[in-house]
Amino acid sequence: QAQLVESGGGLVQAGGSLRLSCAAPGSIFSRTTMGWYRQAPGKQRELVASVTPEGITNYVDSVKGRFTIARDNAKNTVYLRMDSLKPEDTAVYYCNAAVPRWMISWGQGTQVTVSS
Repeated sequence: QAQLVESGGGLVQAGGSLRLSCAAPGSIFSRTTMGWYRQAPGKQRELVASVTPEGITNYVDSVKGRFTIARDNAKNTVYLRMDSLKPEDTAVYYCNAAVPRWMISWGQGTQVTVSS
C-alpha cells in the first residue's frame, strides 16, 4: 500500500531550525506537485509550501522567507527546511500531493514544537 513517511520534527526554541523529510511513493511523486501541510491543535490542516516536478515553489505568506521546500526526484523525497521558527509554527507537519486528484492517505506526520 502506497504510503507517506514524514520525519525530522522535534522540539526547538524560537529562532531555531529544523529540516523535515518525506518519502513518497514514486507512483505519485513523479506525476505531481508535492506539498507540506501542517495542522495545529484546534485548527484545520493547511498547505504551507509546494514544489512542482520542475522545482517551482510556492509558500503561504506566513512562512515566506523562512521555509524552503525542495524535492529530490531520484529519491522520491520532499524536504522542508524551516528557519527562524516561531511558536505559531507548532503543529503536526504532513506531506502529500498538492493536487487533489493525486492525494493519497495521510501519513502519521511529524510533530514540530517551537518553544518561546
